[in-house]
Amino acid sequence: MTVRNFSLIPSLSDALFSDRFNRMDRLFSQLTGDTPVAATPAYDIRRVDKDRYALAVSVPGWKGSELSIETVGGQLTISGKREEQKETESAENGWLHRGISRADFRLSYTVPEHVKVTGAKLQDGILAVDLYQEIPESEKPRRIPITHGQQAIESQQAIEHQSA
Repeated sequence: MTVRNFSLIPSLSDALFSDRFNRMDRLFSQLTGDTPVAATPAYDIRRVDKDRYALAVSVPGWKGSELSIETVGGQLTISGKREEQKETESAENGWLHRGISRADFRLSYTVPEHVKVTGAKLQDGILAVDLYQEIPESEKPRRIPITHGQQAIESQQAIEHQSA
């Protein structure tokens, strides 16, 4: 399994060296038996409103039964494991080229505290995961009133008067 750090802002050097990197990655993957980095599915993260987010993962050709979503200790993990396929099936169906990734994958995201997965839907090769951030009232920011001038003096006198 390969761990991949996702860059939010691609730099110019990424574009210049991406082909060389992909070739080296495939070479090392063949030697080690790991899945190439390019085999991990593409994804989008979008803020829907103040408290809701949407994660979309591109999983063309995957069935719902082959995908799994877990949350454990602040980690959201999405994984795909292909069901066993008969070796003769692909040869009999006349495939000339199979470019759609068939490799098992595992994506892991760190989610902020109080974020919960509220649902997931697989449609048209996109796994849509709904996230909701619910901050408890005790942790929400609150305003503390500030007294001005005479009010502060009156409150001090009342405290002094009570202690005498």
